[in-house]
Amino acid sequence: MEDNTLEKKFSKFIIAVSIVIPIVVAVLFAVKLKDFGINVEPLSFLPPIYATTNGVTAVVLVWAVLAIKNGKQKLHERLMTFAIALSVAFLVMYVAYHMTSDSTKFGDSNHDGILDAIESAKVGSLRMVYFVILITHILLSIVIIPLVLITYVRALAQRFDRHRKIAKITFPLWLYVAVTGVVVYLMISPYYAH
Repeated sequence: MEDNTLEKKFSKFIIAVSIVIPIVVAVLFAVKLKDFGINVEPLSFLPPIYATTNGVTAVVLVWAVLAIKNGKQKLHERLMTFAIALSVAFLVMYVAYHMTSDSTKFGDSNHDGILDAIESAKVGSLRMVYFVILITHILLSIVIIPLVLITYVRALAQRFDRHRKIAKITFPLWLYVAVTGVVVYLMISPYYAH
């Protein structure tokens, strides 16, 4: 008989977090503190920091997989916990930035918030590439929330057979989200107003 007690204990939590986080992020993304009379300086220093956090997450994920393949279970566990902490830190910084700053339009080289015909022609089809990467990044960042949590809980429950099965799905998706987070930043950074 399998012991699924820990998995069952966390299942409602995982479902709730997987629904609440994307909704809260979407709502907070739309909220601008200045609209509520809260005058704070835009946190324009955050994008390179949270992009770096995504890059470090990617490195940590690969390191964690190499650790477990080499039988270093404790190191793997610590690295995966660190990767989750990095992802949470990214999310907090990302939301804080967007609550204090106006959105940046890809290709808006004069930083006026409007993408005119000349700017649009200048970036051409690269704009479509940017949006494909951005949209897949966002959608998969929502998908990986329950996957990461389920994978982590299965490890905590020492259900390593089930942990490995889902980790084979979670790892490449999480790695994609981390790497594309950096790519999205590198592509949009020339258009940030300074």
